[in-house]
Amino acid sequence: MIDETKARNIIEPKVLKGFRDTLPAMEIQKKAIISKLETHFSSYGFVPIDTPVLEYTEVLLGKGGGETDKQIFHFKDNGEREVALRFDLTVPFARFLAMHQNELAFPFKRFHIDKVWRGENPQKGRFREFTQCDFDIVGADNAAADYEILSMMDSSFSLMGVSDYTFYIAHRGLFNAFLEHLEVQDKSVDILRTVDKLRKIGNDAVKGLLVDITGSEDKALKILQFITKEDESESFLSTLHRLSDLSGHEIEHTQRMEKIYEYLTAANIEKHFVYDPSITRGLDYYTGIVYETFLTDLPNFGSVCSGGRYNDLASLYTKEKLPGVGSSIGLDRLLAALEELNSPILKSGSSADVIVFCLDDQLRSWYDSLARTLRKAGLRCDVYMLDKKIGIQFKYAETNHIPFGLTCGSEEFASNTVTLKNLLTRETHKMIPIEDAVTLIQRN
Repeated sequence: MIDETKARNIIEPKVLKGFRDTLPAMEIQKKAIISKLETHFSSYGFVPIDTPVLEYTEVLLGKGGGETDKQIFHFKDNGEREVALRFDLTVPFARFLAMHQNELAFPFKRFHIDKVWRGENPQKGRFREFTQCDFDIVGADNAAADYEILSMMDSSFSLMGVSDYTFYIAHRGLFNAFLEHLEVQDKSVDILRTVDKLRKIGNDAVKGLLVDITGSEDKALKILQFITKEDESESFLSTLHRLSDLSGHEIEHTQRMEKIYEYLTAANIEKHFVYDPSITRGLDYYTGIVYETFLTDLPNFGSVCSGGRYNDLASLYTKEKLPGVGSSIGLDRLLAALEELNSPILKSGSSADVIVFCLDDQLRSWYDSLARTLRKAGLRCDVYMLDKKIGIQFKYAETNHIPFGLTCGSEEFASNTVTLKNLLTRETHKMIPIEDAVTLIQRN
C-alpha cells in the first residue's frame, strides 16, 4: 500500500510547452549526424567555438529586430542583471568576434552546434528549444566565400543521406535596390518581414500588409511582381537578370551572383540551387546573398537550412569591418521532417553494434575480454549486466536496436570460440573465432 504522505509529496513529472525529452534511439541518430557534420566541417578547415547560453539582454537585442526581440527568453538573474537565453548562434558569434578578433586569423571559419531558445508558437517540427548547426566565414567579402558556404550546405545534406531538397537563393542587395528605386527604402524592414511570411500566409494576405506599409496598392503590386517568378521553368540566370533590370541595373550584385553560379556549375551542383526572389530572410542583419532550404516532399514544413551574408552585424560591437557569410541547419526540424517522411536515415539508432549475452554468470570476465576485443576492432559493444533469462536479454537487445549478439557458454569458452547471431535475420554462426565474428559484423 502506498504511503499517502509520500504520494502527496511526489512532484508531477511534466515538460514545458515547446520543450521535449529525447529518447535514446532519436538522440543516438542526432549525435551520429552531429559527429559526421563536425568531421565534415573540419575537412574544410573550419574550427569549433562555443559561446555562453546566457548573454546580457542588451547584447542579444542589439540587431535581432521586431519579432525576434519578442521571442527572446529574458529575465533578471540573482545579481539583478538583465540576461537572456541566446535565440540563435549568429548574434553571440558577432559579439565573440568583437571580443576576440585580435586572437583570430582571418578569414576565420567556424562551426558551432548547440541549443538555442525562442519563445515562438510551438508547432510540428518547431520547438522553443532546438539545436542549430552553424558554419560561417568571416573576413572575406567575395563570391568564393559565398560559394564555399553553399557548397558545404550541399555536401552536408548529401553526407546526412538527405535527398530531394532544393536551396532557394536570393540577394538582399538587389531587393534593397529595388525598394530604393520604388522610393520605399525607409520602410524596408517592415517590407522584408512581410515578404518573409509569403509561404505562410499567401499572396493576398501579403499584398494587404504591403498596401498598409507602403500606402499604395500600385507599389504593393510591384513588390509582389518582383518577388514572384514569371515562370517556374525560368532559369537561375534569367531570373537574376530580370530582377537586375527591375532594380535599376545593379551590376555589382548581379556580377557577384553570376560568379557564384559559375562556381556552382563548375562543381556540378547547380541543379540543387534555384533563384527565388521571394526569399528575403526577415532578420535585419542580412546584406547580400540569402537562402532557405525546403524538402521536396514536405514543401510546407518550413526551411531546414537557412542563412546568408551579413557584412554589418559585428559593427554593433566593434568599429572593425568584419564581413561574414554563413548558414544554419535546423537539426531538430530536419529530423522531425525525416521522421514524417519515414526516411531510411532514421532506421538505425542502435545503442551498440553487438551485445554479449550472459549465458553463464561465472564467465563474466571472459565476456568482458570478448567485449574488449570487439571494441579494439572499432565496434560498439554492450555486455548484458544482469543474470536474467535469455528471452529477457533478447528483448533488451531488440529495444535498443542492437543488430548482433554473441551467445557464448561453456562450450565456446572451452574451445575459445564464439557463437554469433544476427538478431534481425536470425542467421547464426556457431563456434567461430572471434576474429571471424568481427569480420561478419563489420561486413554488415
